Amino acid sequence: MAVAPLRLRYLFPNHTNLNFSLFKPNVLSLTSFSLSPISSSSSSLSQKQYLPLHSCRCSSIAPVSTTTYEFSDGSAEVELRLKIGGLDIRSSRDISVDTHDTSLAIRVLRQGAPITLIETNPLFDRIKSSETIWYIDDDELVMNCKKQDPDLKWPDIMESWESLAAGSSQILQGTSIYLVGDSTEINQKVAQELATGLGYTPLSTKELMETYTKQTVDSWLLAEGSDSVAEAESTVLESISSHARAVIATLGGQHGASGRANKWQHLYAGFTVWLSQTEALDEDSAREETHKSVKDGRISYTNADVVVKLQGWDPAYAKSVAQACLSALKQLILSDKKLPGKKSLYIRLGCRGDWPNVKPPGWDPSSEGNTTLGTH
Repeated sequence: MAVAPLRLRYLFPNHTNLNFSLFKPNVLSLTSFSLSPISSSSSSLSQKQYLPLHSCRCSSIAPVSTTTYEFSDGSAEVELRLKIGGLDIRSSRDISVDTHDTSLAIRVLRQGAPITLIETNPLFDRIKSSETIWYIDDDELVMNCKKQDPDLKWPDIMESWESLAAGSSQILQGTSIYLVGDSTEINQKVAQELATGLGYTPLSTKELMETYTKQTVDSWLLAEGSDSVAEAESTVLESISSHARAVIATLGGQHGASGRANKWQHLYAGFTVWLSQTEALDEDSAREETHKSVKDGRISYTNADVVVKLQGWDPAYAKSVAQACLSALKQLILSDKKLPGKKSLYIRLGCRGDWPNVKPPGWDPSSEGNTTLGTH
């Protein structure tokens, strides 16, 4: 039986403030990567959506309601309306609302078996849980949550594949995504899922190289060696570095350009995700493993913007891995909203290898020796 991805996310944009989260193996749900006083009024919100109610990490003792909810996003807050008609709720005391900055759980209290209306962790983004209000309006439970980032539009209340795909356009701003790692197959499968979800163009350096040369990469390796293949892929990466809205799967292993620190010049044109296979069984050991990789500095993949760790591999989990990629990228970009613009500037100045400290126009890489391109 194939092993499900461990689904670990680790962000290291500057190799300093490391942000680590763990997806526990669970083939039913991916959304496990990281409400209050009663009021009588709520503000008017736009862009209402009626969605089937679903939950993440539902309590094992609480059956999940099959009712629907209405979700709305305004400029400063989001509103959630849950249908509660027929649940015999007589007062607010029959309702349990538990909110934190990144999670939400609403239950109808019943002796021995509370009914979970919705439980999600994480929410699409952070809320000000102390400022959350809720009330009962006829047959609906209405909740208003203040957003910590009023500029970010929420497609849904929870972080899911659908909401991440819908919300990524405003976050990525057209910046391409490069997938690196030891497995060409994994890079290609996940790239296809990402491109489909985002409406981006899927590209594979392996397929581009084989189409142009009319030979397989394997035969190329045998005939000319890995240095020749890495150089050729670097040329391909240069030719597509100015492309917007593309997901590029790179060659896996040391024969690929991404496996060599001095070949990262054009990879920095987009957001890079390291798909890293691991034998770690828990968060602590996976954290230690990644810290060691960064400290050693011998693995060029640590130049990536984020890493998604996988325990085992099965193509059936490609969309789950793609979701982990988007979630990690969302966290990275929201921590520094200037990153997409900085990537665009890097491209306009010619992808000279000066990432992340982009130099002014006219900077000559050779003036500084250019001996450590692609390293931090």
